[in-house]
Amino acid sequence: MARKNLRPHQREAVDAVVRALELPAGGRVPANGLRTQVIMATGSGKSLVAVRSAEELRAGRVLVLVPSLDLLVQTVAAWREGGRSGRSLAVCSLRGEDAGVPTTTDPAELARWGGPSVDRLTVFATYASLGLGTLERAHLAGLPGWDLIVVDEAHRTSGRIGKPWAVVHDNARIPAVRRLYLTATPRVWQDGEETPDRGEGPRRGGELVASMEDDPQGPFGARCYTLSLSEAIDRGVCAPYRVVCVDVTDPQFRAAVLLGRDGRSDAVRGARLAALQTALVKAAAHEGFRRTLVFHHLTKEAEAFAAGLPAVAARLRLTSRRPHPVYPRTVWADWLCGQHTAAHRRRVLGAFADGRVAEKAFLGSVRVLGEGVDTKECDSVYWADVRGSMPDLVQAVGRALRIRPGEGKVASLVVPVLLGPDETPETMLTSRAYGDLARLLEALRAHDSRLVEALAQPQTPSRTAAPAAASGTGTGAQALLSFSTPRDPALLAAFVRLRVLHPEHEHWRRGVEAARIYADTAGDLKVPFGFKVPAGGGAWPPGLARFPLGQWIADARRTYRRGALGRERVARLDELGMVWSHFDVAFEEGLAVARAWAAEHGHLLPPADATWRGAPVGVWVKNQRAAARREGPGALSADRREALEAIDASWCPAWEISWQRAFHLTRLRLDAGGGLPLAPGEVLVQGEDLGGWVRTQRLNWERLSWAQRWLLEHTLGMAPATEAERPPPRRSHAAAWADHLEAAQLFHAREGHLRVPRTHVEPVGGQQRRLGSWIANQRSRAASLTPERVRALDALDMRW
Repeated sequence: MARKNLRPHQREAVDAVVRALELPAGGRVPANGLRTQVIMATGSGKSLVAVRSAEELRAGRVLVLVPSLDLLVQTVAAWREGGRSGRSLAVCSLRGEDAGVPTTTDPAELARWGGPSVDRLTVFATYASLGLGTLERAHLAGLPGWDLIVVDEAHRTSGRIGKPWAVVHDNARIPAVRRLYLTATPRVWQDGEETPDRGEGPRRGGELVASMEDDPQGPFGARCYTLSLSEAIDRGVCAPYRVVCVDVTDPQFRAAVLLGRDGRSDAVRGARLAALQTALVKAAAHEGFRRTLVFHHLTKEAEAFAAGLPAVAARLRLTSRRPHPVYPRTVWADWLCGQHTAAHRRRVLGAFADGRVAEKAFLGSVRVLGEGVDTKECDSVYWADVRGSMPDLVQAVGRALRIRPGEGKVASLVVPVLLGPDETPETMLTSRAYGDLARLLEALRAHDSRLVEALAQPQTPSRTAAPAAASGTGTGAQALLSFSTPRDPALLAAFVRLRVLHPEHEHWRRGVEAARIYADTAGDLKVPFGFKVPAGGGAWPPGLARFPLGQWIADARRTYRRGALGRERVARLDELGMVWSHFDVAFEEGLAVARAWAAEHGHLLPPADATWRGAPVGVWVKNQRAAARREGPGALSADRREALEAIDASWCPAWEISWQRAFHLTRLRLDAGGGLPLAPGEVLVQGEDLGGWVRTQRLNWERLSWAQRWLLEHTLGMAPATEAERPPPRRSHAAAWADHLEAAQLFHAREGHLRVPRTHVEPVGGQQRRLGSWIANQRSRAASLTPERVRALDALDMRW
């Protein structure tokens, strides 16, 4: 198969990766390995960039991590088409014929397949293999480290400190020389937007393990290449897009709401679903959509939605009063979710892509087509539910932005707005119905701010959505957003300013007012996270009823820590007595002492008896380490772990602290230009005999864990001791006793007795035997000597 040629932007990315991940002068690898990020718009060919980067870096052993089974199958094919050769296998639950390579979920089998004798190996794995510990256990079973780890959709590994997927950042548990993180959506959204359905476990807002900032010392490394969404569109890499807002005024839906029924009831949800079906078929007919992805939140609704679409299209066609009906004669509709098999998903996606099946094709997705899956045939996306985090929304947008080279499509992002009773398009500034549109525009702004922010400037009246827009005749912000009913330009500009660009203004003012009343009432701002303003008068005005003050305070603290809270807002909260730290006073004091001790010593691995200005810092850190290794009640919180790791990422290693301390001090010596100490007593630092430690590690090489050996070899340049360097084996106790008995026999033969002076030394075969002290020891241990030894000494006239 001919190897794919790189497009210009891909060539730029590969060159940047190679520069970022080349081994430094001298070939010494940092303890955490080399790391870098590539941020490229969805559909711009990140997989090919990864393949070619691996080849040009001459990476023999490569691990490729992806979030889903579908993406794994697609990635295996992409790497093969990209020219990657050698042994390949996958760590997943698929069968080999479905994955395209041999598969396993057994750590021992993986260690055997990818043992040290395999120089060229590519392993594809899902993030689930991290959460289940498969890869980590394979390394413990002898699987060597990697020349390169490729982390696709890397934003999924940012977030909570306790997320199982975050183990990919830990070079002691998953060792690698290089890491390449790829994503279209770096972490630029709020902490609380993480969703617990992505392998993150129980969620606690704001608990971060990693943030994808452009930081050479951060867990993701520096960004070596960025291709933004707007630049990708300008260069023809991604399709231009427009947002189509469809106003829906359905009598049945409004009637169900007017009757006061619960919004989650079957009656209201059913009416809502029917209204959304009708709106989609109408929009597809009027706007010219041919292949539409429909995003749902609930599986049962996705199934019902797809099942009813052909009947809805037929009804609209029969009742249409137009002489030439625009509604399709043939409609194909299906749906997918995570429970469907990979083979079923491939069949359904193939039918969706086949333009000969029907005039219109609609494919529902319940959290299964959001990332990486190739959907170039899709020309539109429809949100039956706008849920999920900001990156989830942008990933969904990306399904429609994928194009083939030279293709001239314009992608349509369709947001239905279900207007309730007494709601009209003119109430969009305050109507909750337009919240989905605001969320989508906010997500787009994070990755393409140019056009979205231009919408805040009043322009000509907003046009009604029309098929002509899909031809790309519109320009700038005016072409970005269209409505099914015209909008006043001033109203639209105000909507974008208040609900997209600055949605926090009103929320901030309410929060400050609630914080002021709480501080006046309680005397401080130590607000519990779950506290909400009570509804019922007193000191609280009715307009603040049920305001989530505890969460608002927590959000303000997180924003402050990121340096994103404005000075005026910081000063205003300081006036109210804001406590900026999440930590209690005792922990904060201990943390300050630990930080000072680490600043002087260069690490946070103090001996248990270490003190700092009288404070027992060694005991304090030991207690925090014990809490970090504990599960359940008393375990170290994620915020406290993060604070300690900010001082020293290696403060709580998987092995003995003394080992990590000596390793760290040796590495500091090498970084300062010193040589590797080899002899005991040669170099003493902070009470540690580094030469003796190095000698011990080399002599006991096989007793170390694989991760420890990897760190010694790749970070300190050490190797196991040769046979010539090893000391002669110690003689056994029995052999030593026999040697001294021989000395006693020589003495007796020469002197005729065994009355040996205490200090006497008897020469035997060139060796000096301390016979006098040995005879005295035998007398004192006479009761424990074996009968054979007693008889041997009696034969020499031993005086007991």
